[in-house]
Amino acid sequence: MNKDTEIDMKEVELNEVDPEKQPMTGDGPAAGGEKNGSVKLKVPEDEITFTGLSKEELMKVAGTPGWVRTRWVLLVLFWLGWVGMLAGAIVIIVRAPRCKPIPEMNWWNEGPLYQISDLLAFSDGLKGVEGKLDEINQLKVKGLVLGPLHTVQTDNPNALLLDQIDPLQGKKEDLTAVLEKAHKKGMSVVLDMTPNYQGNAPWFSGDVDDVLEKVKAAAAHWLDLGVDGVKLSGLSVASSSADWPKLQAAIQGNRTEDTKKRVLMGAVENRSAADVSQLVNTTGVDLVLSDLLSSKNGGVERIKAMDTLNSQHRSLAWGLGATQQDQLSKQAMTPGLIRLYQLLLFTMPGTPVFTYGDEIGLQAGQGSESPKMVWDIQKEPADGAPVNETAEAERKERVDIRKWFISLSDLRGKERSLLHGDYYSLYSSASSLSFLRVWDQSSRYITAVNWGGAAEKLKIKLAPTEGLELPETAKVELSTDEALKAEDTVSLDEITLSPGGAVLLQFPYKA
Repeated sequence: MNKDTEIDMKEVELNEVDPEKQPMTGDGPAAGGEKNGSVKLKVPEDEITFTGLSKEELMKVAGTPGWVRTRWVLLVLFWLGWVGMLAGAIVIIVRAPRCKPIPEMNWWNEGPLYQISDLLAFSDGLKGVEGKLDEINQLKVKGLVLGPLHTVQTDNPNALLLDQIDPLQGKKEDLTAVLEKAHKKGMSVVLDMTPNYQGNAPWFSGDVDDVLEKVKAAAAHWLDLGVDGVKLSGLSVASSSADWPKLQAAIQGNRTEDTKKRVLMGAVENRSAADVSQLVNTTGVDLVLSDLLSSKNGGVERIKAMDTLNSQHRSLAWGLGATQQDQLSKQAMTPGLIRLYQLLLFTMPGTPVFTYGDEIGLQAGQGSESPKMVWDIQKEPADGAPVNETAEAERKERVDIRKWFISLSDLRGKERSLLHGDYYSLYSSASSLSFLRVWDQSSRYITAVNWGGAAEKLKIKLAPTEGLELPETAKVELSTDEALKAEDTVSLDEITLSPGGAVLLQFPYKA
C-alpha cells in the first residue's frame, strides 16, 4: 500500500460514523451535524493507575534513619498518652467523694402506711376493701393497717376472741383474698390486734399477762395466714409485762435475709419525746407511732421532738390523729392546712401514717363515729344535668387534695434525702417550723410550714455543720403559698409564708 492509498483510507475512516454515534431513532441527521440519538463518548488517551510502592521499595524506605526516628517518636507518644490517661483515671477515682452506704431499710420505711380502722365505713367490710385496692395502690402506700377485726365485748376480757373475725366485717376467706391481691400489688397488710379497742383501757383493767398470751396465740394464727405484722395500742402497758418477749419472738422470730420481715408496731399516747425514745430502745418494736405531732401544737415543741427522735427515725411513725385513728381534718380544719400537714408528714424523718380519707381531706366524724368514705370523686357531672355548685366545688377540692397527696408520696419514694436522709432543724416559732433533709450527693430539701393565722417571716439558719452549707437560693419544688410558685427561685435568708402556707424547696449537691 502506497502513501496516497493510506491517506485515502484515513479519510474513509474519518467519514464513517462510530457505532456509538449510530442513530437510536429516526433516519435524518440531527441539528448541529449530528444524527438524531447519537451519543458522544470521550475516551482518555492514556489511563494512569497508581499502584503504590512495592514490598522491596517499602522495605528499603523503612530502614532509613528518618522513618526509624519517626516510628520511635510515635511509639513513645502513644505509651505516654496511654499512661497519662490511666493516671488521670486513677486520680479521679481517688479524689472523687465516696458514696455514702445506703442504710438498712425495711418495707415499712419505704412509704406511707394507710389505716383502715372502720372497714364498714370505708367500703362495707373486707370484700369492699379488696375491691378498692386498685385505688389505694394509686396512693403509692407500702402497707395497710386493718382493723381491729376481732370480736370482743367492751371491757370484757372473757369474751375476747382474737382469732375470729367479726361477722359484720367479713370472713376469713375475705381476708385471704385481700392479702393475696395486696401482695401482688406490692402492699403489705398489718392487723391491728389491740384487745379492748372499743373500751377505755386497750388492755382491759386486769391481768395483762393473760391477755398477752391470747394475743401471742392469735398473732401466730394470722401470721400463718399471710399477715405481714401486728399493731398494738397501749404499747407502754403491754411492754411492761414479763411475757412481752414471748410476743416479740412470735412476731419477729425466724427472720432471715431471704424472708420478708414481719413488723411489730406499737402506738402510744400522751408521752414525751424522751419517753418515746426510751420505748424504741427498750421494747424492741420495729415501729412506734406516737401522738407527738397532735399533742405538741407549737413549732418549737415539734422541732424539739424531731431533734430528740431523728436519730431513731427508722423506728418512728408520725401521724396527725393517727394514734386515735382519726382523720387529719379533725385538727387540720381547712383544705390548706390538710395540704400543709400532708407535706409535713411526708418530709419528716420517719414513716408517715394516714387514716383512710386523709388523701381527699375527708371530714372527721362526730364523736367516736367513723366518717363514710367518699368514692368516685373523679366522676364529673353529666352534660346538661343540674349541678349543685357547693357539692361540685367540694368534689373538685377533694380531687386536688388527692393529686397533692400522690405527688408527695411519689416524691418521697424517689428522693433519698426524703426517704432516709439526715435531718437538721433550721427554724421554729409558735406556729411555724423549718428543717433540712440531706443524703450524700442527692438533691437536698427544705420544708417550711406556717400553720398560724398570720403571715410569718422564717429566718432560715443552719447551725455550723462540717461539710454542709446552705446555698443563697433554692428552687420551689411544691407549694401551697400563692406567692411561691413551683420552679421559682427564692432567697434562703428569709422566707415569708402566708397564713397556712407550706413550701418544699430543693437545691442540688455541690462538692
